[in-house]
Order: sequence, then structure tokens, then C-alpha cells
Amino acid sequence: MSISQDIAGHIPYLRRFARALTGTREGGDAYVLATLETLVADPSKIEAGDDLRVALYRLFLDIWRAAPINAHTDHAGLTSSEAGARRNLDAISVKPRIAFLLNALEGFDMGQTARTLGVTETEAGALIEAANNEIADQIATDVLIIEDEPLIALDLRGVVEELGHRVVGMARTHKEAVAAIAQAKPGLILADIQLADGSSGLEAVNEILGSLSTPVIFVTAYPERFLTGEPPEPAFLIAKPFRVDMLKAIISQALFFDKRSHPKK
Repeated sequence: MSISQDIAGHIPYLRRFARALTGTREGGDAYVLATLETLVADPSKIEAGDDLRVALYRLFLDIWRAAPINAHTDHAGLTSSEAGARRNLDAISVKPRIAFLLNALEGFDMGQTARTLGVTETEAGALIEAANNEIADQIATDVLIIEDEPLIALDLRGVVEELGHRVVGMARTHKEAVAAIAQAKPGLILADIQLADGSSGLEAVNEILGSLSTPVIFVTAYPERFLTGEPPEPAFLIAKPFRVDMLKAIISQALFFDKRSHPKK
């Protein structure tokens, strides 16, 4: 397969990244086009042996940074979901914003993120952590916790409240979880998959999502049962015992892309 064919496979994702970074389809596509034109004019911009995806995004960012209006964003023409993400994105300073998007949106691991940005992995991790902290400082929501183990439920509550969110329900069973949303409509759900009465947290969440659209993070001791590569898979899944920093990062990512998340008052 030629390099042009290899690059072609990355273009839809680069366009997605560009649109998230600039705020518009037109602005993002203009930078992508400039990146491709640069490559056509000088193919040596990507050297033999380079990680093609990393090199392509790095070149895109070099071109984007060179523009005098690279901090400009435009909310016109965005869907409600895109406007919500855009509002959240605007709250993050530029370098952490880029690192966050590479990691959370594009799925770059820490090494790829570091090479794309030309920093060390430690510095890349610090940028992503800064983005997560800035998101937590800007976004507040109500949280429902579905967890049958009391100590874990308290730990989850502590993390949620430390991030500035409000816990509006604590459920131990499928029945309690479904009943909880009659009292409050959460903006985020943290759910165990195996509940106290032998019922499934996954089934409880599916029932809740039949009448409510909200991001969900599953917390389970058996992630391998669900990360099989076969659909459907949970979008956000944390393994027990969880690391607090990882849980905070996943909460930030889930809320970042949710259109209903709102700035703290």
C-alpha cells in the first residue's frame, strides 16, 4: 500500500480532530487541506520510518500553530451536541486542549501524544491532567451512583464531590436505580455491572437510557467480560480496584462530550 493510501485512511479522523480543535467544519477542513498540500509540495515532511499517524497530526499542528488566528473558534452552524462540546472545549487552555483531544478523542496513548506534541511522556501526562482539572473546574453535573458495595460507593461519592459534582442518588439494586431517576435526572451515571440482588447494572442502565440520555461510566471487577471487541461495548469502563486519577480523567472525558454539561456557577 502506498503512503498516499495510508494517509487517506487517516484523513477522516484528522478532519474530526481539526473540527474539534477549530470549532467549525470549514475551519478544520482548511487546515487539513493545507496539511495535505504541504505534503504534496514536500513529501519529506514525513520521513521513512515515522509513525505515519503521529507524523501527520504533528504536521497538521505545526501548520495550525503557524496561523495568526489559531485560537479562534466559531459556534455558528454547530449541532447541540457539538455546541456543548465546543463550550466545554473553550474552557481549556490551548496546549492541554490539544493533548486532551489527542488522548480522549483520537485515542492516542501517552507515547503517541508526547511524540505528536514534541514533549516527554511526563509532560504529555501533565498536560492531559491539566485539561482534566480545567474541565472539572468548569463543568458541574448531577450524578447517580449504582453500586452495591458500600465502601466503593463511598469512594465514588468522594471522588464525584471532590470534582465539584452533586450526588443525587445512591442505588444498590436494579429496582433502586430505576426508581432513583424518578426523583432526579442525573447528568452522569456511575454504575457497577453486578448488583447486590444479583441483577445487572447494565440492564438497569439500559432501562434508564430508554427514557433519559446521559453518559454512563461502568465500574466492574470483570472488564474482560465486556471488552471483547464485539458490540455492544460500554463507552466508558473502569476496572476495580480503580485508580482515583483514572476515574477523574474518565469523568472529565464523559462530561466533555456531553451537550448538557454546564459551566459551574
